[in-house]
Amino acid sequence: MQQSHEPAALAEMAAFAAIAEARSFTKAAARVGRDATILSRRLQSLEERLGVRLLSRTTRSVSLTEAGAEFLVRVRAILASVDEAEAAASAHAGGGPRGLLRLALPGTFGRMWIGPLLPQFLAEFPDVRIEAEFSNRFADLVAENFDVAVRLGALEDSRLVARKVATRRRLLCAAPSYLARKGRPETPRALLGHSCLGFSGFQTFPAWEMTDREGRRARVEVSGPLVSDDAEVLVEAAVQGVGLMMSTDWLVGRELADGRLVPVLEEWTLADEGAVHVVMPSAKGQAAKTRAFADWIGKRFAPEPPWRR
Repeated sequence: MQQSHEPAALAEMAAFAAIAEARSFTKAAARVGRDATILSRRLQSLEERLGVRLLSRTTRSVSLTEAGAEFLVRVRAILASVDEAEAAASAHAGGGPRGLLRLALPGTFGRMWIGPLLPQFLAEFPDVRIEAEFSNRFADLVAENFDVAVRLGALEDSRLVARKVATRRRLLCAAPSYLARKGRPETPRALLGHSCLGFSGFQTFPAWEMTDREGRRARVEVSGPLVSDDAEVLVEAAVQGVGLMMSTDWLVGRELADGRLVPVLEEWTLADEGAVHVVMPSAKGQAAKTRAFADWIGKRFAPEPPWRR
């Protein structure tokens, strides 16, 4: 009878995935709590058993070979299935959410409104560990083995299970010092005579599109002294009176609350798409840790999100 290799194979695949994702033996070892030499031995054993090189490594870098890239996709799916099976078994045994929860969070929004809540979540669910990536890149939850993501805007990936947890709205705002110096615009066309801060990440940049209560539309191509792809830089510039800014309410909620910024042209609604969603790969939608986080964030953002309180 052929000897079973299942336990060793899973350990080897987990080591390979950790190294491939971290692109470093040292970082992978720190992530999984194992010695780097152990991971190296497991990777070597896996490659010898498969008869193919999965990772190319030098003294400075680690990269996937073509075979390794294809293998990683399948390994992630296998390891995710194991995690789900363990979570389901724990639930039947009376245990709560547990295991590693991998989160993909938008950079600025995540740091402002999700990051400060994570210690509270960990205190409530002590058997869960979190690995959170804060980035404005579009992470592929399925291919990269994330459990949950928070997404802003419109959703297009039909493979995902989405839950809307908050609305958002765009608005125009400025510092009181700027309005005292330059005056308050009364119509969209008046924006042409103002210093406007440009966020190059908006799809319509440099145009600002808006609609009034009677359905009339306006489109104004604005200009000003500062354009950036970093919205936080523009918020600080607006607070210091450099110019008017088109923003999203979650980004300037604190500045509006304490009066450092005030809304302008409030009778006009700016074009916007989508809301704030918690999204999960459909295959993982019922995992206890995933469901617990989605439910928990939903409660923290209800009935009104924190930036409007």
